[in-house]
Amino acid sequence: MTPTRIVSVTYQPLDLDLKEPFAIATGTQYQVENVLIRVELADGTVGLGEAAPFPAVNGETQTSTLGALVVLETHLVNQDVREWRTLAKNLDEIAHEAPSARCGLEMAMLDALCQHYNMPLYVFFGGVGTELETDLTITAGDEAHAVASAKSIMDRGFSTIKVKTEGVDVDYDFRRIQAIHSAAPGANLIIDGNCGYDLARAQDFVHRLQVAQIPVVLLEQPLPREDWEDLQLLATASPFPIAADESARNGSDVIRLAHDQSAAVVNIKLMKCGVLEALEMVSLAKAYNLRLMIGGMVESILAMSFSAHFAAGLGGFDFVDLDTPLFIASHPFTGGFAQNGPHLTLDLDAPGHGVKLG
Repeated sequence: MTPTRIVSVTYQPLDLDLKEPFAIATGTQYQVENVLIRVELADGTVGLGEAAPFPAVNGETQTSTLGALVVLETHLVNQDVREWRTLAKNLDEIAHEAPSARCGLEMAMLDALCQHYNMPLYVFFGGVGTELETDLTITAGDEAHAVASAKSIMDRGFSTIKVKTEGVDVDYDFRRIQAIHSAAPGANLIIDGNCGYDLARAQDFVHRLQVAQIPVVLLEQPLPREDWEDLQLLATASPFPIAADESARNGSDVIRLAHDQSAAVVNIKLMKCGVLEALEMVSLAKAYNLRLMIGGMVESILAMSFSAHFAAGLGGFDFVDLDTPLFIASHPFTGGFAQNGPHLTLDLDAPGHGVKLG
């Protein structure tokens, strides 16, 4: 019997309490409703993966993800995990509209594969590094919440704050950014619109930020995904680099963004596309001289550790947004990256991503 043959794929809801609601322009998540995935090999190795659907971003839910896994698991059992690229491509062809389910399966397969060969995941991806420095997010909310969050974030040693805006009332969003800057004047700010603005409001917002000399290092996804021409117009005149998130879900999107010169940065989120497509996006972004950001949905230490291995192992990520484990009240896992303030350090020797249940 081939020891790397997949003998079972199992999955279950992963429900975790949040310390506070995770609010963005397009919706709010009040609880983590993800899916835990196990892939077992013939030699007894068990790899873990996490699917993290976020209805407000991609329309996926825990229920739809579980439904997709019912179909996808039948295409993995009795297959050789060493052929993970072929398997991942097949999963994409079967369930293209269920990226978080596919991503969770890819994570579990690669964890199992690397454990079998006693290889840390960052080494599998290239071994460039083992450390990252993340930002910390202030979710959408009122000024008082924003100010308190900004002070707390700076007190914890972070130098970059990511701010979620609502995109409806420019006056409100601008006052809130001013309040955050006043509370944390030394912080670099990433402003994430999550598709909330139209072109006129975005231009107004950018102009006010420029006049006020707010230290914005990145303006992330201010416009809806399909507003390609407006995004190009905004990027042409913006004094701040634009990052594409929802507008960058696959390699074709990266090529279009590069040709249009409508983004300077691509936010790679594995849940948007799966691991195999994310590798393609990274290669294309580097080829077109676009900078890289690593991010995620609302994910536990499991999926976030995988993304940390991905980014550190490949190298070249200028922006790191792997903070959602800090929003989760408790995790049923051990292992994963060690965190000291903004500094994330991978286990140099643990095979796979190093995360285990309990």
